Amino acid sequence: MSERLKDLEERRQAAISAGSERAVARQHEKGKMLARERIDYLLDDGSFHELDMLARHRAHDVGLDERPYTDGIITGWGTVDGRKVFVASQDFTVFGGALGEVFAEKMHKIMDLAESVGAPMIGLNDGAGARIQEGVVSLAGYGGIFRRNVQASGVIPQISVILGPCAGGAVYSPAMTDFIFMVRDTSHMFITGPDVVKTVTGEEVTLEELGGAGSHSTKSGVASFVATDEQTVLDDVKYLLSFLPSNNLDNPPILNDGDDPERDCPALREILPDSSNVPYDIKAVISEVVDDGEFLEYHAGWAGSIVCGFARLDGRSVGIVGNQPMMMAGVLDIESSEKAARFVRFCDAFNLPLLTFVDVPGFLPGVDQEHGGIIRHGAKLLYAYCEATVPRVQVITRKAYGGAYVVMDSKSVGCDVSFAWPTAELAVMGPQGAVEILNRRELQQAADPEARKAELVDDYTEKYANPYVAAERGIVDAVIDPAETRQKVVAAFRMIESKREELPKRKHGNVPL
Repeated sequence: MSERLKDLEERRQAAISAGSERAVARQHEKGKMLARERIDYLLDDGSFHELDMLARHRAHDVGLDERPYTDGIITGWGTVDGRKVFVASQDFTVFGGALGEVFAEKMHKIMDLAESVGAPMIGLNDGAGARIQEGVVSLAGYGGIFRRNVQASGVIPQISVILGPCAGGAVYSPAMTDFIFMVRDTSHMFITGPDVVKTVTGEEVTLEELGGAGSHSTKSGVASFVATDEQTVLDDVKYLLSFLPSNNLDNPPILNDGDDPERDCPALREILPDSSNVPYDIKAVISEVVDDGEFLEYHAGWAGSIVCGFARLDGRSVGIVGNQPMMMAGVLDIESSEKAARFVRFCDAFNLPLLTFVDVPGFLPGVDQEHGGIIRHGAKLLYAYCEATVPRVQVITRKAYGGAYVVMDSKSVGCDVSFAWPTAELAVMGPQGAVEILNRRELQQAADPEARKAELVDDYTEKYANPYVAAERGIVDAVIDPAETRQKVVAAFRMIESKREELPKRKHGNVPL
């Protein structure tokens, strides 16, 4: 037995040190952690249980003479803050983290386990894509991963952490997961690299400009969260997990830190400028209302006219969506509609109640928006809210104009409880535009058109640009003092906590993609 145990220990040590010393040194020189170091940092101490440690490739006839254990990926399960998660960490020191047949089989196994057990799946990506020597077998392996991504979508949270290169077909698995984290300067994602781009299109672009964290977090909307180093990005993953349930049948965790649910928010009485055309920061409103002002923003650098993220109210996780007057007056455009739609659908899939703050002047006009498909993209957000069955509360702070107001979780599309501040303006359009349309002939004939227009605007504002017509008709449930917002929202969510709503039986709806 002792000889056999010695042999086992030697094999284990070989698996733990599967990469060459030179490859390990190069990884550290780049400021990057090793695959096992990342797992150790992410998971609770001593909680990791590895699977397939002694797996090795079987591709003997394609020039792969070395057969290191693990085959370039480390898989297993452990805990984060005591809650079970599954992890797959690509090892760039073994075959550059490239995917071959055995690598793919390990991924398939761990993804199947995560889905069947009902625990989050976290991929730590640092690999060179498909293993060229194994050819079409590698491509088939990717297909199996993609299919499992889709099967697990809406069943367990799927998180991708990009910690190095991610190119070609390898980018599509992260793209189908719920969240993508990237590290500045060391993470890169692209379908084709700079050299191919130059050959095909003649464009010269750097690796960072093409597929870096900066580009994907501000231009493409691919990266949900970005951090400056690996430790920070892994800390952010842990923080995100603290808001999420383990699966679609669980409720989100409750972390009550003592912030009084009956707390007044007097600062909200002063937060709106005197003029409705002057911006303010919706994130300041959110911070006043939520527990301890804690708010984890989703896609913070992209589609800035809308704000999405996670917070807690009364200790319970909620998803928050709010128009951002600081950016383009808070209009809905193509990017903000897509961003919010995906966020709303995630929250609905995982039992996270939705709180929506509304200050929207409309959809962004323009030829580029129309030709880019604002109708289709705006419909995605409308579809997401109409489809959502989780508890939903709306707070209208100021402008609520036209179809954009309807889209922002109005009562007519299924919001459970709608509150409005006294400053709310619910109307088909703003006073200026309405007066120009309704009183065009009168203004043309007036001796002083500008003075008459000002009178008509004041009259329209007094009659229509307020929350009381809507309150009379039950389109908003209550007009509230802004200082009461936290109390009222908490009470509403407590009341609708036991909400049950079943959608019609169907295979699936047809989202306007």
